[in-house]
Amino acid sequence: MNFNKITPILVEAFAAIVGEEQLVLPADQEGMVRYTHDETEDLRYLPEVVLKPKNAEEISRIMQLCHENAIPVTPRGAGTGLSGGALAVHGGVVLSMERLNAIISIDERNLQATVEPGVITQVFQEAVISLGLFYPPDPSSRGSCQLGGNLSESSGGPRAVKYGVTKDYVLNLEVVLPTGEITWTGANVLKNATGYNLTQLMVGSEGTLGIITKIVFRLIPYPTQNLVLLVPFRKEEEAAAAVSQIFTAGIVPSALEFMEREAIEWACRYLSLDVPMAADERAHLLIELDGNDMDLLYKDAERVYEVLETFDVGDILVADTEKQKEDLWRLRRSVGHAVKSNSVYKEEDTVVPRAELPVLLRGVKEIGERYKFKSVCYGHAGDGNLHINIVKGDMSDDDWQNKLPEGIKEIFRLCVSLGGTISGEHGIGLVQRPYISIALSEVQLRLMQGIKQLFDPKGILNPGKIF
Repeated sequence: MNFNKITPILVEAFAAIVGEEQLVLPADQEGMVRYTHDETEDLRYLPEVVLKPKNAEEISRIMQLCHENAIPVTPRGAGTGLSGGALAVHGGVVLSMERLNAIISIDERNLQATVEPGVITQVFQEAVISLGLFYPPDPSSRGSCQLGGNLSESSGGPRAVKYGVTKDYVLNLEVVLPTGEITWTGANVLKNATGYNLTQLMVGSEGTLGIITKIVFRLIPYPTQNLVLLVPFRKEEEAAAAVSQIFTAGIVPSALEFMEREAIEWACRYLSLDVPMAADERAHLLIELDGNDMDLLYKDAERVYEVLETFDVGDILVADTEKQKEDLWRLRRSVGHAVKSNSVYKEEDTVVPRAELPVLLRGVKEIGERYKFKSVCYGHAGDGNLHINIVKGDMSDDDWQNKLPEGIKEIFRLCVSLGGTISGEHGIGLVQRPYISIALSEVQLRLMQGIKQLFDPKGILNPGKIF
């Protein structure tokens, strides 16, 4: 890829589009620093300029200039990603979507909402809940991540197991293409068999095909009741095995999360929370059941108990109050931050069919023993999505840089052999790019690269990601 540097003339042209106050240059070190990194390890890349447009028309004009001058452009949401997807690895422009932050409309008759990509996920969720409606995708960073970033990775979160991931709620998108053209990808309807599904192609494309400027979501009625259980197991593999047994019994929880002991211990210290654990308890499942009828939820809970009786479990905690529920969920959502605060780490976002979780968990620990790394595992067990936090600890810098990648390859090969793949919701981005051929064939990669070439003939949009 041959890109050009941004000239003073281009800086003036950008300023004329967005306004000088919405443009950040490297000389403004304090203003620039937040755009040099995301939540991926400790990576840092300095863009040549950060632009903060306010609408699709401004973005179109920016992209026309960048396309004509072969300037790389990195779209950016809130910077909460875990695959390096929002890093300006080739310099150029970082295009921040923070000013496109309006909830344009909520259509209660059709259960739809039209929003801009810079809206914070939790803000949108609370807005629709106030109307008795529900937007279920809830990544752990929902209090800070933006909807556009969620679309770029097709984010999931704990409730994906019952309700699906981001892609399952997107009806239509307004998109600015790398050439500057503005287009809608579909229609505001629940069924659409009119040509290729460009909407779903855009979701999960990690900002490499176009820049999303408006989103039309479908919504569902909000479930008003829930039960939350914390179930301790004396063996990690039994906790993983119980997951598929719960579904086999005909129960579909709204969330089913796995946390091994250290994940809970580290999160408790990080949050100054107290979750009592017996010395022999090695892992926990956090189970949520939701609906609108508590009697039915209690019946489902009884069936869950019947399944759990066949495993070696400790005393089950049933959250009695809203605060208890909130504390348990805060604990789960903070595990990643807790691990990061303890050590240099790498987080791998593996996913397998849920019945294969015990094999994956056992395999990760065996690979760790061979390569001398420690792992803290947790994640969305209900949909087979296990987050593996590999902690540097006492590993030498040489082993961390040179031997660990081979261990990660073994983990990914294991996932693929079990019918899974190398990312469930974090995306490929920059850091998983070296491993993509483990999961995708040459044919698949050739098709994807052909799509990229068609959308972005000069390769300027989020270069260095995926391929």
